[in-house]
Amino acid sequence: MLKIGNVPVNQLVEQFGSPLYVYDVQIMQRAIDEYKKNFVSNNFATEILYASKAFTCKAMFKLIQQNNLSLDVVSGGEIYLASTINFDPKKLFFHGNNKPRHEMVEALKYGVGTFFVDNQPELDLLIQVSNELQISTDVIIRINPKVEAHTHDYVKTSIIDSKFGISMDYTEQIVAMINAVKNSQYLTMRGFHAHIGSQIFEYNGFEIEIDNMVRFMANINQLTNSEFSVLDLGGGFGVRYTAADQPKSYTETSRILIENVENACAKYHLNLTKLMIEPGRSIVGEAGYTVYTVGFTKKTDTKQWLFIDGGMGDNIRPCLYGSKYYAEIANRENEPKTEVYEVVGRYCESGDFIIHDCPLPKAQTGDLVVVHTTGAYGLTMASNYNMVNRLPVIFVNGSEAKMVVRRETYQDQTVRELE
Repeated sequence: MLKIGNVPVNQLVEQFGSPLYVYDVQIMQRAIDEYKKNFVSNNFATEILYASKAFTCKAMFKLIQQNNLSLDVVSGGEIYLASTINFDPKKLFFHGNNKPRHEMVEALKYGVGTFFVDNQPELDLLIQVSNELQISTDVIIRINPKVEAHTHDYVKTSIIDSKFGISMDYTEQIVAMINAVKNSQYLTMRGFHAHIGSQIFEYNGFEIEIDNMVRFMANINQLTNSEFSVLDLGGGFGVRYTAADQPKSYTETSRILIENVENACAKYHLNLTKLMIEPGRSIVGEAGYTVYTVGFTKKTDTKQWLFIDGGMGDNIRPCLYGSKYYAEIANRENEPKTEVYEVVGRYCESGDFIIHDCPLPKAQTGDLVVVHTTGAYGLTMASNYNMVNRLPVIFVNGSEAKMVVRRETYQDQTVRELE
């Protein structure tokens, strides 16, 4: 029987039901430890921001808090969740290209330490709100470094016409924004942010991003007679979904980033005081599994179908991005994979699939299918399509398994109904 941590999968299902999101805490902790150990420099300070959109729940925020990392948040909801565990607001970094006014108010009142500002109108609104509340915060401007990363079109974030950030070529507009921050009463300009995409394996994109951003910062500092010295490179570090994926280790990723930034700073004479990154998927992705129970199997003219008790409601990525996954039948892990199945869900959509052409042992009703590397963007992108309840989250730490998010109920889904 396949185990997650030291806990057999059938034991998890007997205790918590099916389907399940399951996380191996020790895998997440090892990732965090490796980043903390290796993302360091003798030339400048470093800071690691967990990209909370990858996997958001109170237990995960507590793990980040215990490890003294910061949080990259993108909504009032994520800020609220952080506040429920008294997460240090100075270690919250508020992202987003269209922050609503009420969320700006909530963030400032909670004491969020830094706003990543995406555009001039957003900055104008932030200045107005901070003046009204008389509350101070730091500002980092998001720049589009014009790097086309080798990844899916939907997760490229620095193409020429990206919705995110301001093109590094728009120098006049960027200088005007900097001056607006300087002239404001409650905002302090700290530096610049860039992000080139997600699930990236070819690191030449990061090397170009670093060279572009350090050169850009040196030029802006000269133009404005200032010394903005904080740079956030974003995240996007790839993980292994299938055998075809060959991600770099946390150690190598950290070394590549640090060395390239150190060299670029020397090349362009930039006095950098802090470098930041935003790993999310690379901390939680490979630590997560989704466990399903087989309902039925059937054959059509050219395919074999394996129906599971979940699907697109708990993992939309195959439908949305064409993402590929690897799966096993937990109770048949040592049997030969003699069959090829379409692993599909229970939802009323033809596009509701998890894996196409999946080699597995011959499956039977009641078998337990485990899909690997589902730790990122499962829960956070989950839906109630067809009014199916969202899954619980189980944390496994060695031989201990505990539920950290309970299974949704029909009552949970209808609590907002007014009639």
